[in-house]
Amino acid sequence: MADAKEDKQRDVVDDLMLSVARGRVALGAAAFAAPGLTVRLMGMGRHADPGRDYVTRMFAAREIALGAGYLLSRGSHRKLWARLGLVVDSLDTVNGVRTRPGLPLWVSAGAVAVAGGSAALGAAKVAKDIVR
Repeated sequence: MADAKEDKQRDVVDDLMLSVARGRVALGAAAFAAPGLTVRLMGMGRHADPGRDYVTRMFAAREIALGAGYLLSRGSHRKLWARLGLVVDSLDTVNGVRTRPGLPLWVSAGAVAVAGGSAALGAAKVAKDIVR
């Protein structure tokens, strides 16, 4: 009975990780295609800024790479992509907390919630991979 429950939990974590990876690719593609709109929707600026658009596209490329890497890999390679995502999401969470004084609360809270949630899910995946 415990083994069936454990397998089901693995499936839930894996399914959620696949959803996060798909979300990364979608967000990355949208941010790459429309960096100005992405930044406005995130509450981080309203005026044209080529430098900010460049950095947003760098973020977009990173998200596409992390998502596609996870989706296209299998086995030990997928485990590596999960660990890379955990590192990135953890750093994003720390960055969101550190930049709080310079941003509206809703922007910081949203960024930290998304990055922190993804980091927590990534930690669950990495832990399950280690235990297996």
